[in-house]
Amino acid sequence: MNNLPTSAPSFDADRVLMLARDTLDVEAAAVLRLKQHLGDNFVKAVQLVLASPGRVVVMGMGKSGHIGRKIVATLASTGTPAMFVHPAEASHGDLGMIQPLDVVLAISNSGESDELNVILPMIKRLGIPLLAMAGSATSTLARHATVFLNSSVEKEACPLNLAPTASTTAQLALGDALAVALLDARGFKAEDFARSHPGGALGRKLLTHVRDVMRTGDQIPKVGLTASFSELMREMSAKGLGAAAVMDETSQVRGIFTDGDLRRLVEKGIDLRQTTAGQVMHLNPQTVSVDALAVEAAELMELRRITSVLVLDHNGQLCGVLNSNDLMRAKVI
Repeated sequence: MNNLPTSAPSFDADRVLMLARDTLDVEAAAVLRLKQHLGDNFVKAVQLVLASPGRVVVMGMGKSGHIGRKIVATLASTGTPAMFVHPAEASHGDLGMIQPLDVVLAISNSGESDELNVILPMIKRLGIPLLAMAGSATSTLARHATVFLNSSVEKEACPLNLAPTASTTAQLALGDALAVALLDARGFKAEDFARSHPGGALGRKLLTHVRDVMRTGDQIPKVGLTASFSELMREMSAKGLGAAAVMDETSQVRGIFTDGDLRRLVEKGIDLRQTTAGQVMHLNPQTVSVDALAVEAAELMELRRITSVLVLDHNGQLCGVLNSNDLMRAKVI
């Protein structure tokens, strides 16, 4: 039988916006209220996780379980090994996933989730530390906890005060606070974050070096100081980068000539047929180290409004050239 209402109430745009704004106000207030609950227990929770050689095993039912999975993802990506175990499945064998070296983080707004509470004695028997994130300090979950984290809210954003809304937002924010405190205590850096996100934009920016994307060997456009202007143009055309390095007899970079330099000379009406590369080159070209991050080269090129940059090795010798197209292909920019 279809139990849906036979007629829907009239749509009220003003009420829609009012409820949306009220929801944001209630949830923002709930998150800010968490600051009042932070104290020694939060510090103990961080210390407990830091001292554990195992993982943080997060558990929660329903919406708290969804929040728990997100907290697991945040912890794991910021240097704290973590996994999610469903409380109901734990009672049917998955409790074996939890080891004595682990720490359990159990999440429940009421603190009276049957599926969680039924396995609390076993967790205690195994000697596994229990962090409880709950909305009541007198709840069963809180009373069994090694450390209690108060995630209580005054009310839900739901106008019926029933659907988990502000309470789950508070849980998520408290989980983020825990993850941030842990990553800082571990000395976790951006490079560490990138290593756990190699396929993402941040990973590419922090793991890709100039040496990984630069052009080398015969791909480098370069000529000598005495090369004729026609030789210079042929080299630039052959390599297709719109620039060529100008080298002296000791293979040191003395300058660079670019498409932009060509336009400027033509505009001045200079007869280029009798010139040499050394006469038309631009002195003090922009260079980057072979060990620099590719994103640093991209920032230099954007700052200087250039499309190519020369790459030098540890001895200051030309070893490559990098073009903005190379960076785009590597998805650095």
